[in-house]
Amino acid sequence: MNKQHEIRLSGSGGQGLILGGIILAEAALIDGNNAIQSQSYGPEARGGASKAEVIISTEEIDYPKVDKADLLLALTEVAYVKYIKSLKEGGILIVDENVNVEGINPSYRVVQIPIINTATEKIGKSMVANIIALGAIQELSNVVTKEALEKAVLKRVPRGTEELNKAALQAGYELVSK
Repeated sequence: MNKQHEIRLSGSGGQGLILGGIILAEAALIDGNNAIQSQSYGPEARGGASKAEVIISTEEIDYPKVDKADLLLALTEVAYVKYIKSLKEGGILIVDENVNVEGINPSYRVVQIPIINTATEKIGKSMVANIIALGAIQELSNVVTKEALEKAVLKRVPRGTEELNKAALQAGYELVSK
C-alpha cells in the first residue's frame, strides 16, 4: 500500500526553510523512500514569504507539487494565513508560538511550540530554527527516521556547525515529546 506524505514548510525568506525541505527529502531517500522537493520565494526573498514542499512516498511520485498538505509548518503569521487553506482535514499544523491560530478548523492537530525562541534563547542561534522545526516534524509525524534525519542534517550544514545542529535537532524532538 502506498503511503504518501505531503509536507509544506513555510515562513519568511532567510529562515532556512528551503534547506529544511532539502534535508527532509534527503532523509526520506536515506530511508529508502521516494521524495520530491520544490520551493518558492516571495518577490522580496529575505523577509518575504517562502515555502518548501516535500512529497515523500513509498511508490513513484506522479505529481511534484503539494496539493493538500498532510503537515504544514508555519513559522510566521503571514505564512500561516497564506497556506492554512492548503492543509487537509485532520492534518497536522505546526506553528511557532507567536502565530495567532484563533478560529482554526477543529479537525486540525495544532501543535504550537516556541521554535524561534528555542533557536535564539536555548541554542543561541536564530539560524537553526529550521533544524528545530525538522526535529519537531520528525517527532510528530515519523515521516523519516531520526537516524536518516540526523545523517541528512550533518551532510548539509556548514562544517563546524555539526554539534550546534545536532543540539537544534534534539531541541526540536524535545519540544513536542514533552
